[in-house]
Amino acid sequence: MSMSSEEPEPQRSLKRVIWQGENCLSCTWFRPNDPLNADILERGLCVEPRLKAYGLVVSGRDWCNLYKEVRQKQIDLIQEGKFKG
Repeated sequence: MSMSSEEPEPQRSLKRVIWQGENCLSCTWFRPNDPLNADILERGLCVEPRLKAYGLVVSGRDWCNLYKEVRQKQIDLIQEGKFKG
C-alpha cells in the first residue's frame, strides 16, 4: 500500500472506537440521583468499595474496569427505596 492511499491517523482512530455496552448505568455500583428515570446521561455516585472513598460522580454512560452487571432485583430495591425515602 502506498503512502498516498493510506488513511490519515484521525480517520483510522475513529474506526477503532467502539460503543461501550458495560457502562455505569448497567453497573451494580452506580447510584443515580434519580433511580426512577435514570438513563445514560444521569449522574450518580460510584459506590464500588475501592472507589467509594473518592466520592466519584459519574454518568450512566461512563465505564471502568471494575464493572459488575446489576441484576433486576437490585434495580427494584433501589427504586423502591426512592419511594420510601
